[in-house]
Amino acid sequence: MAIRIIPFKSELAASFKELNLAWLTEYFYVEPKDADLLDKCQEVIIDQGGQIFFAAKEKTIVGCFSLLPLNSNSFELGKMAVKTGYQGQRIGHLLLEHAIKYCKSKEISSLVLYSNTLLQPAIHLYKKFGFEEIPMEVPPPYERSNIKMALIL
Repeated sequence: MAIRIIPFKSELAASFKELNLAWLTEYFYVEPKDADLLDKCQEVIIDQGGQIFFAAKEKTIVGCFSLLPLNSNSFELGKMAVKTGYQGQRIGHLLLEHAIKYCKSKEISSLVLYSNTLLQPAIHLYKKFGFEEIPMEVPPPYERSNIKMALIL
């Protein structure tokens, strides 16, 4: 069955948190900013003009990402995750493709993201879509961030 990309609904907030806690606790730890975004995604992301999208396979939520407004023409791509057992099936590719298409439809001119070079599959995917490394502010918004990337749309 095909993967569908669906927008945020309040009943999916727990899936957003669960998907992200899985990779955060596997590779790093949950920082205060993460906890805020995951525990209050409606208030901190959606109500602030951001978006959350999910990848659904049949009735299972298998991936997600968020878009957080940085200013009137730029979003931060964040909290992108694919459920264990579904990785390697191009779901991240579909999610990123949707993020870019959505931003272009809203006339957003750039996407920025923060990551860590330990996450090689993610970095490879971002580069494949044209993201380029840019200077990181000090201190970075996440302690784990050692790379900042941007894509001009």
